[in-house]
Amino acid sequence: MLAATVRVARDLDLAEECVQDAYVAAMDAWLRQGVPDNPGAWLTVAAQRRALNAHKRAATLRSKLPLLVVPSADDPPDAPDEIPDDRLRLVFTCCHPALAREAQLAITLRLVCGLTTAEIARAFLVSEPTMAARVTRAKKKIAAAAIPYRVPPLEDLPDRLDAVLTVVHLVFTTGHAAPTGPDLLRPDLVERAIDLARTLCALMPDEREAQGLLALMLLHDARRATRVGADGRLLLLEEQDRTRWDTAQIADGLRLVRGALRGGRPGRFALQSAIAAVYTEAPTYAGTDWRQLRGLYDLLLHAWPSPVVALNRAVVVAMSDGPAAALPLLDALAEDPRLAGYHYLPAARADLLRRLDRIPEADAAYRTAITLCDNAVERAFLESRLRGSGARP
Repeated sequence: MLAATVRVARDLDLAEECVQDAYVAAMDAWLRQGVPDNPGAWLTVAAQRRALNAHKRAATLRSKLPLLVVPSADDPPDAPDEIPDDRLRLVFTCCHPALAREAQLAITLRLVCGLTTAEIARAFLVSEPTMAARVTRAKKKIAAAAIPYRVPPLEDLPDRLDAVLTVVHLVFTTGHAAPTGPDLLRPDLVERAIDLARTLCALMPDEREAQGLLALMLLHDARRATRVGADGRLLLLEEQDRTRWDTAQIADGLRLVRGALRGGRPGRFALQSAIAAVYTEAPTYAGTDWRQLRGLYDLLLHAWPSPVVALNRAVVVAMSDGPAAALPLLDALAEDPRLAGYHYLPAARADLLRRLDRIPEADAAYRTAITLCDNAVERAFLESRLRGSGARP
């Protein structure tokens, strides 16, 4: 609704207000007249009509309103057929090069993808107030600099592609392992991200990083049915029934991985998809090629020096060279302030300490991870590990 309405409103704040007004109107109209056959279309039309009416009422004051753009005769018209998905159009539009990268990602995830400020903050490993300030600054910059709401032409899309891919990836990550709530998975976000990635690949078929991102998501999501047991317990990769993985989705993902790796140095999404392929193609967890994974993580860490990548690499080192070799890597990462609230770091450290039979230290690390974890399924798993070591949560 927001993506469709902002095309008419040409102002993010106005579009948000019109969408909210449409919901209020629906609460009244639907009680009296019943729910329409297509509620989404009803709401979208109502929001767009409010946007048009707002422009008509404010025609003489337009120069005083904080609009994204004041249309002029010199403005080129939008090309709605170039980007067929309204949400994807708005993602490309919000990823404007005049905004700092962190502002592009924050405002797009908040306004277009519907993530909460807290969810975005977790994805970026920053505090919620810090992320709220980024969103506010981005909206002020858009208004003050008169950054136009204008879908870029196709030839300009590659310059914005990395930011757009990052947005889609963060939406998927938030859905694949929900940072908060009672469920491990948020299917709405996973399916939205995969849908956007498919549209991107159709729009830009020669972009290997777009293929890599779609492959990465398909291979991870192919395990959806096996990640939580019938009793609601989190199942690790080594416990999952591989015969229940989505074979069609895996075949599609592996085909895309091959395309993403072909034709030059692979980017960060192509490398992540290759890592996912190694896990997926292994006949068993014990049969995973840990040496190959370590080599891929070395390449990924060079291409994308992220502390989260370094943490995942350390886990692979533990599998290839033993927990004693990996523990110093995790201890070094504990000094990185970006991981201060990241519960996967103490959880990984606890597992290594447990495997080294350093139980008191493992218990302390499990307790730290439990304190930082806000997802009920993951927290229950950590508590079961702590109980299994003989301690009490």
